[in-house]
This record gives sequence, structure tokens and C-alpha cells, in this order.
Amino acid sequence: MAPAPTGLRITRALARRFDGRSETSLDPDLRVFVSDLVRPYGLPLREDLLGEGVGHSYEELAAGLLREALAEDEPADLLILAFDTPDVRPGAPSSLALSRSVPGSPLAFAVCDQGSAVAFTALRLAADHHRTGTCRRAVVVLAEQTALHYEPAEPVALPERHAVVVLVCEAAPGAGLTVRQSRGVTSPEEAVRAEAKELGPEAMLLLGPGFGASGPAGAEESPAAQPFTGLWAELAEHLPQWRADGRPVMLAGYDRRLGVLSTLALP
Repeated sequence: MAPAPTGLRITRALARRFDGRSETSLDPDLRVFVSDLVRPYGLPLREDLLGEGVGHSYEELAAGLLREALAEDEPADLLILAFDTPDVRPGAPSSLALSRSVPGSPLAFAVCDQGSAVAFTALRLAADHHRTGTCRRAVVVLAEQTALHYEPAEPVALPERHAVVVLVCEAAPGAGLTVRQSRGVTSPEEAVRAEAKELGPEAMLLLGPGFGASGPAGAEESPAAQPFTGLWAELAEHLPQWRADGRPVMLAGYDRRLGVLSTLALP
């Protein structure tokens, strides 16, 4: 008999917020890196933040939570770091550094420059890797820190505190997580409402801050204070109870700057 089909499921979710700063925020190379980054666009540096040493490195924020999420006998095949706000440690890939905090020496890389959609992209990539047959356990790290060391071309939402969410995804019998992403959706709210209906009346719907007051009725909104990780921290807090109750879950995010609608359905 052919083996039963499996899908990648989120089996553990941990979230934590932090204060303080990283010593790498005072690294002179940070000024050089940010200067090179913004020079083609004529954006001024935040000299006050560079002088004070503000911000936190994602390696330092996430390493302890990763060790808490996975035991030594639980090797991972893949680690993906996803972020919107830039890291404060230039020149050293934090995803590779974080792989040392995970048993199994997993393949590791980072995804960014997609606004709030990048968390959904990371999970979609994890599911794609699972379908190749080479990934039974993946770890997705979502991180945000409070400092942007240059003046953006237009206002952007920054988090009130540094924060990390770790999602452990493992192969399990049956359907796994389903990620859908699309551009140019005329009515994101209607699209989300229709997709949530497919999961049944007991489905729990969580919305990212991009929807605002126009989101579907009955949905829970993530706190705007953490524009990137807040949605996923809500999932980490409530997922065990929803799983115990047998409720399917759907998360939706809409990045208005990029026009990207992302949804995640968890059976």
C-alpha cells in the first residue's frame, strides 16, 4: 500500500517580547551598511539612533526561544528567518547563526522585503520544501525590532517592543497548512470572508492590522503595537486551546503598501 499522504502542520508556537538593545547596535559597520543602503534613494540617516545604539539583533533575540522550542533529539531540516524591520547586525546572516541554536544543522535562509506578507511567504516555502520529501520538521522564525536607522520615504509602522515568534512545523498525516497569496484583489475583506467560509462555521479568523475596521465581522484583530509579529503572537497564545476544541484556524494579512493579500488555513 502507498503511504498515507502527509502535510506540514504547525505543532508548536512560542512568542516573546523583549526590551533593551544589542551591542551590535553600536557597531560602526552598521552606519556604513545603512549609508550604502539608503544613498541611492537620498534618505537621511537617523544620527540619533546610530549614536545612542538603539535596536536589537535577531540572532540574540531568537536563539533562546529556539532552544526552548526544540529538544536536542528533535532535529530540524529547515530554518527560515522572516522579518520586515531590518536587522541591526550587518554582514553576518542571522539565519545561519540561528541554525546553530537548532539541532540537526538545518538548511537556513532568510526572507524579507515583502512587508507583512513575508511571514506567510516563509510558511509557504516551508510547505513547498516538505513536498519535496526532504523536510519533516521546519522552524520559521518571525522577528521585529524597534529601530529603523534612516528616515523612510513615507510613514511606516514600527513595533513598540522587540519581538520574536517561533513556529515549529512538522509532518503529520492528512492535510497540512495552506498558504494563498495574491495581488490586485478588489475587495480583500470579501475574499477573506469567502475563504473562511470554506473552513466551516466553527473556524477562528485572525486578522493582521492591514484590514483595520473594515475586516470581516466576527474576526479577531491582532494588536497594532506589533505590526509584524502581533498576528502570530495571537496564534501562539490561542492555538493549543483551538486545537483542543477542534476548531480550524485561518490567519489573514493584507499589506496595503504592496497590495498583497495573504491567508493561512490550519486544519
